[in-house]
Parts: sequence; structure tokens; C-alpha cells
Amino acid sequence: MTHPHIVKRKEHEEPYDNHKVYASCYAACLNTSLSKKEAETICAEVMTDLDRWIEGKDMVRSEEIFKEITQSIYRRNKEAAFMYKTHLDVS
Repeated sequence: MTHPHIVKRKEHEEPYDNHKVYASCYAACLNTSLSKKEAETICAEVMTDLDRWIEGKDMVRSEEIFKEITQSIYRRNKEAAFMYKTHLDVS
């Protein structure tokens, strides 16, 4: 499967990196009461959801991906979704 390019906040583009998505999901989960195993399970499911959502797209805005990830985590753990949503990289 080919992945789209991501249009970032400052309008530059970069290739989609599923490792970044997984890492940010995992960090959010670990900042809650979830175990590593629970975090791994949630993040694997989030990755599956996101892969389905981006399939066939050539370009996606980072804000759209952020929203999709947040919603996917929320369906599994509201606290982890809150941590994901509120701990943005401000660079």
C-alpha cells in the first residue's frame, strides 16, 4: 500500500510515517493507567483504522490525521485520547 504525503501545519509536505503515528499513540496510552500490552493493542487497532482511512488518498492534511487518530483512540480509551489530543508538538 502506498501512503499519501502529509501537509503539515506550516504547509510543507512530508511522507506519511506510520512509526510516528504509532509512537505518539503509544506515548499517550502509557501516560494513562494502561499497561504496555494494552497500549500496544490499542495502537495496533488505531493503525488499522488509519490505514483504512488513508487508503487511496494522495495527500492528507495533518489536522485530518490528528482528528482521525484522536477519534480512533477515543473509541478504545477516553483517557488516552485526551492525552493524545492535549500533548501536541508545538514546534
